[in-house]
Amino acid sequence: MKHMCSALAFALLATATYAGETGKLPLVFEDDFEKGAERWEPTDVKAWRIAEAGKGKVYNQFQTSNYKPPHRSPLNISLVKELVLADFVLEAKVQSTGKDVAHRDMCLFFGYQDPAHFYYVHIAKAADDHANQIFIVNNDARKKISATSTKGTAWTDKWHQVKIVRRTQSGSIEIYFDDMKSPIMTAQDKTFIWGRVGLGSFDDSGNWDDIKVWGKRK
Repeated sequence: MKHMCSALAFALLATATYAGETGKLPLVFEDDFEKGAERWEPTDVKAWRIAEAGKGKVYNQFQTSNYKPPHRSPLNISLVKELVLADFVLEAKVQSTGKDVAHRDMCLFFGYQDPAHFYYVHIAKAADDHANQIFIVNNDARKKISATSTKGTAWTDKWHQVKIVRRTQSGSIEIYFDDMKSPIMTAQDKTFIWGRVGLGSFDDSGNWDDIKVWGKRK
């Protein structure tokens, strides 16, 4: 695999991860962007592009999207097309390219019903009620639902590994950053028990690569 480990090592790690946490979920989606981004649906196609990075291509969100959500929530969203899930595990590589400030962020989206109904995790350098938390957008401005979080996430200019584990029966949400054994955030919510998944940022920029999703299709 590009950037951090070989393809075989990543596959073995990811297989062990999802098998141990959610049972035998099938691999339902993977993308390394070597063939472009035709499988993705961004809020603004002009804010995203395929770029060269290291030994391969990445999905580069390089500017703020020209997008006005119906409620206070992230601007830069790109969803996987035609993939609606209940329980799932999503793993990805991400590189933040924004300014090194307290709200330097990258986001992952899940349980996405429509622009006014979804969950997202905001992974930021420093935590407060609007940063480095798990949120729900439920026909209103985003609301923090984190049960646990950290004081902040150690963004650098290097590549990092992120993971979401979602269990709909219990409502469990777990977010991981680099350490795939100990979550940096947790929540429990059953408002949306299915939805689309995606990636992006609130109002920052970054690169994404090696997306893998195991899950139960709706």
